[in-house]
Formats: sequence, C-alpha cells, structure tokens
Amino acid sequence: MIEGPAACFAGLADPREARRCDHRLIDILAIAVCAVIACAESWEDIELYGRSKRAWLETFLELPNGIPSHDTFRRVFMLLDPDAFEACFAKWAQSLAVGVEREVIAVDGKTVRRSGSRRHEHGPLHLVSAWASGRGLALGQREVDGKSNEIAAIPELQRSSRKRRPLFALGARGGGGSGDTLISKRRRPVSAIAE
Repeated sequence: MIEGPAACFAGLADPREARRCDHRLIDILAIAVCAVIACAESWEDIELYGRSKRAWLETFLELPNGIPSHDTFRRVFMLLDPDAFEACFAKWAQSLAVGVEREVIAVDGKTVRRSGSRRHEHGPLHLVSAWASGRGLALGQREVDGKSNEIAAIPELQRSSRKRRPLFALGARGGGGSGDTLISKRRRPVSAIAE
C-alpha cells in the first residue's frame, strides 16, 4: 500500500521553536518535495511552485498562513537533520514500490569536478549513489574516501533498501577493477555482467 508523505514524515522532529512557527512542518516538506519532483532547483523555485499550485496544494494541505517564503524553506531545511529527513523520504519512496518483488540497485561512484582545493589542502568530493533502476528512483548518496571504492558505502546504502533480497550492481571500480559485478544483500558475488 502506498503511504502518504504525511504518514512517512510524521516521525521527523520539528527543529523550530513552536511559538515562532507560522507554517506546519508537513506543509513545508510536502511543498518542497512536490516542487523538486517538478524540477525546482532553488528555494525561490520552490516558493514559486507553491504559489502557482496553491489551489491544488490546499486540497491535501492545511496551509493556515498561505505558502511559506523562500527564506522559510531555506531556514527549515538548514535546521532539519539530513539523515532523519533522508530516512523519512526513503520510507515514502519505498512505499511507492508496490508490486516490485526483487529489484536491481545500481551503485556507482563519481568525483565532483572542481570540488577540491589545493589552496585549502582538501581533495575533491567523492560520492557513491544507489539507483533503483526498475523504479527510476535514487535511493541514496554517500560521501566516501577518495582512496576507497563503492564497496565501502554499500552496507549503509543497503539499509536504505527495505526490499527483500535486492541485487546490487557495481561499477568497475567497485567490482575490483575488471568489470561489473552483481552482488546480493549478503555481499556475495552472483555473476559478472560486463567487461
């Protein structure tokens, strides 16, 4: 059964002072999630989306004080615990996987260009992403040490997949360098799928 975002985000702690809140947390989260799904890329885009879709949003949100400003969206997301938000979002995304028995999760690492600085003596940012290929949904993203490979992030990414026995497809670096390897939730190689 598909769970609504309100049910999935109900356990997320509101980090704001209750007496200074004009907008409900669930309203802010629902507008932001809908806006980002609709390709919003900034806080201003999220506010514009909310204002342009207000009539539709009022069919399932209370919005007692209207649409929050872009500054409100920014402040709330700065205060939220990112791991707790990701867990709630993943719970909602998993509820959308109705009828998917066993899924293939592609795991791939990327280095973010121009993210390092020799002047400040830190290297580039290395990220590992998990992608549920059957659903076309990003399940998670983790930062890894540049000297490691995708395997280091798999245990944490596995926890983001609540499906029974998912298969993880690793890129060449994660699979040891020679080709792609498919591994089970028990971290055992299943088969080589590419050279």
